[in-house]
Amino acid sequence: MKESLIQARLEKLKGLREKGIDPYPARFSRSHTIGEVSAHFSFLKEGEQSGEQVTVAGRLVALRRMGRASFLDLRDGSGKIQVHASAGRLGEERYQELCSSDIGDFIGVRGDVFRTKMGELTVEVAEWSLLSKALRPLPEKWHGLKDIELRYRHRSLDLVANQAVREAFVRRSRMVSAMHRFLDARGFLEVETPMMQPIAGGATARPFVTHHNALDIDLYLRVAPELYLKRLVIGGLERVYELGKSFRNEGVSTEHNPEFTILEIYEAYSDYEGMMSLVEELVVTSAQAAVGSTRITYQENEIDLSPPWQRIGLVQAVEEATGLSLDGVTESDIRKQARKKGIELPEFSHGKLIEHLFERFVEPGLIQPTIVKDYPMDISPLAKRKQGTEGLVERFELFIGGVEIANAFTELNDPIDQRARFEDQERLREAGDDEAQRMDEDFLFALEHGMPPTGGIGIGIDRLAMLFTDSPSIRDVILFPTLRAREVRR
Repeated sequence: MKESLIQARLEKLKGLREKGIDPYPARFSRSHTIGEVSAHFSFLKEGEQSGEQVTVAGRLVALRRMGRASFLDLRDGSGKIQVHASAGRLGEERYQELCSSDIGDFIGVRGDVFRTKMGELTVEVAEWSLLSKALRPLPEKWHGLKDIELRYRHRSLDLVANQAVREAFVRRSRMVSAMHRFLDARGFLEVETPMMQPIAGGATARPFVTHHNALDIDLYLRVAPELYLKRLVIGGLERVYELGKSFRNEGVSTEHNPEFTILEIYEAYSDYEGMMSLVEELVVTSAQAAVGSTRITYQENEIDLSPPWQRIGLVQAVEEATGLSLDGVTESDIRKQARKKGIELPEFSHGKLIEHLFERFVEPGLIQPTIVKDYPMDISPLAKRKQGTEGLVERFELFIGGVEIANAFTELNDPIDQRARFEDQERLREAGDDEAQRMDEDFLFALEHGMPPTGGIGIGIDRLAMLFTDSPSIRDVILFPTLRAREVRR
């Protein structure tokens, strides 16, 4: 059926070219967007003529023939408008040519603006032009496209079909723009660091590997920009940020996409407490830009983003949720306690066990904005030790809607300690942990020249966009999410 529809459109295309009509002209000059027409002529009353002409263009999304007159709906990026065409005004041939247009074609029209007796703002067509012939029909019931696979794989159709999807990506763009303005106004410098790195550092994650033929070296798509941004702080750029892509060769879920967007911010003479204040302000500012409020609804949960946010200790939160005693105990002790309570635990290190318990018993309940602080050192190789505690570092993660949104440290600036941490990570790699970090001698060389006390934070842009658009999956806020390859059908 679809093949016959495509063939019919190809025949129309051939006919247009035989008549000397270019079905894909290079340009068309509009006087207004459709949204501008709607705003400018909103004063018109039912049955009233404006006496003004406009030239608009858009995709044909509806065609209602009524003999020698027809109504068409055009949509552009700003809205939709009705168009009225008649054989008496256009002449029989041009009218029939217009009516033979297919849903999905782009056309441009010039004509007077009026409001029908039914109250519909309308353009009376005096002239029209075909701007782009669509060879494939829009999906059936395109006005409510539901097929998830089709939506993600063919985002163009999703954007045509679903107004809510278009609005979600507009919100995301507003959010990102607000973040830029916020940081720029506070003296932060936006920078760019390498996407391909000789050592995949800055986060515990499995990297993607590629090969540079000319240099004959393996390179890694970055898992985080952190180590390069801290080199800039060492070099005297005291407030820097980068908003861009990172890549992690890990599983796909509603919260994970192998290619994702992260905002990383570093500020000299700050610490993780300073980052707590900064992220509160930044999230509130971006929420107001995206949704116009600090109150949002995410998956039926009402969330108030107004600061100050709740702050809790990681270890204490896990102890309260599980009834386990974690302070100063070994992995073996933790497993014994858990076994008595019917909790089976994997063979993880001390810090990973606590993190596992947190993710299982605490994280899902963190609906309101919550800062969880003071993490085990063995899972935080880039964070400064917390004074007065054993085995903890000054690190926090931000959770909203039961989802991790940000990760922040008081950055480790002791090069001796940092080298020892890297050595610990290397031992984990040798034991089979392919997410452990590598020794980075170039970073250590820079660090040995001195880095001021520094606070740093990474914010997941995609996950924050999920919150602001009430999207259940990260794929809903990434225009082109990573999908399994399939055979291309023509």
